Amino acid sequence: MGLSYKQTASFFESVSKVAETIRKAAKEDLSICIFSHLDADGIAAAGIVGKALYRIDARFRIRITQWVDEKLVNEIVEEKPQMVIFTDLGSDHALLLGQKAPEIITAVLDHHQVGGAVEDFLGVNPHTYGIDGAIDISSSGIAYFVAKAIDRANMDLAPIAVVGALGDLQDKYDQRRLGGLNEKIVEDAKSQGLLTVEKDLILFGRETRPIYKALASTTNPFIPGISGDESKSFAFLNSLGIKTKVDDKWRALRDLTEEEKKRLCSALAEYLLSKGLHYEVSNLIGHVYTLTREDSWTPLRDAREFAVLLNATGRMNRPGAGIAVCMGDRSAALEEANRVLEEYRRTINRYLSWIMENPERMKEFENIYVVYGEDFIDDKIVGAISSILSTSLPNPEKPLIAYADVKGEGLVKVSARTVDAVVSRGINLGEIMKIAAEKCLGKGGGHDIAAGAQIPAENVETFIRLVNELVGKKFSGEKIGS
Repeated sequence: MGLSYKQTASFFESVSKVAETIRKAAKEDLSICIFSHLDADGIAAAGIVGKALYRIDARFRIRITQWVDEKLVNEIVEEKPQMVIFTDLGSDHALLLGQKAPEIITAVLDHHQVGGAVEDFLGVNPHTYGIDGAIDISSSGIAYFVAKAIDRANMDLAPIAVVGALGDLQDKYDQRRLGGLNEKIVEDAKSQGLLTVEKDLILFGRETRPIYKALASTTNPFIPGISGDESKSFAFLNSLGIKTKVDDKWRALRDLTEEEKKRLCSALAEYLLSKGLHYEVSNLIGHVYTLTREDSWTPLRDAREFAVLLNATGRMNRPGAGIAVCMGDRSAALEEANRVLEEYRRTINRYLSWIMENPERMKEFENIYVVYGEDFIDDKIVGAISSILSTSLPNPEKPLIAYADVKGEGLVKVSARTVDAVVSRGINLGEIMKIAAEKCLGKGGGHDIAAGAQIPAENVETFIRLVNELVGKKFSGEKIGS
């Protein structure tokens, strides 16, 4: 896995400390509040910690948020919980909470790049031990290891951590495989018969949707002219002689023969190459993670699809449904999550169509692309839009930033994304977002390949110019920051 014994030993030592603190808090009947991010990884992390606490009869509640700021810290200080656990949220404000209310026990389970003194509070962050939080472990993975350290019975939560890692696009090892510490979680899930891993075409809804719908729903890789268009997808399959129905029953990807899969894969590769999307071809086939205890024909069966369902609940303001599904609810919460997922898909397609129909909404600069989402794109969904668009740009060698207004706050939410090839040239979006945002009186950070920022709305143009300059400097091999 490329990780040294010293790295993993130090990591698991910090995991044990947090687990012991949580066990003690539950035993003493302290009130525990979990704050987590609204994406798939954040919801999965909250669900894992919630289930572990539920099993030891702890008093807890979960709150999902887009970010932690001073306003939220002040609310926490007023509410006076006896313990706060941040999952998938940065550590800066944990320090602020510690200063304002040192009596509150605070723990942070986060995998984002760290700026300052993480040793000042209880927590687990892989970057502290030289472990890459962008590809080796996500926050739900950290939450899983803490839950497992609380009680090994929580090993049945391993598949949820796999879902969170895939939701955070950590499948960056060969052929879209999870590696690093994520590999240990995959092994835990497999050892209990909860997960199988195989290589196959990666299409969205491979287990659940008619093949033409799966092809049209696939956005990673994004297939121009097919993604989002069921009629074009249907026609593409017909042109290959692949039957979409047999005996009046729709066929899913899993129903195709090996020969049909090869034919489809070759045709998609040729199509993407004809559009100049060489990078996308490598995303067609990869490791597929199947949750064996979940029903076929549900979005929970394929781990990547499960992740999209969680992402949908968080970004469509229904995170409770996603958390309940992670904690085991397969009735009312799953029904609600499925409805939200359909609404989310429609919303994403509407935003993508809007950008395609209004070319002035996506501008190319010297070193970056910018999507002007303004008041049209929901600030909670701008990250999903930037992820989809970043892999299908005319020039994939440039990072993309997209922004949307945060209604009533005088702020904009910025989401930055790029591809591995750009990161290998020295680009670190987390660092660039942090520097540019701070110069514009905002806050930013994240991973090298995916990052974000919140800045005052009046500073948007300055911020865009700064990001363009900083990316150019990094491309030239210059140092940025102090």
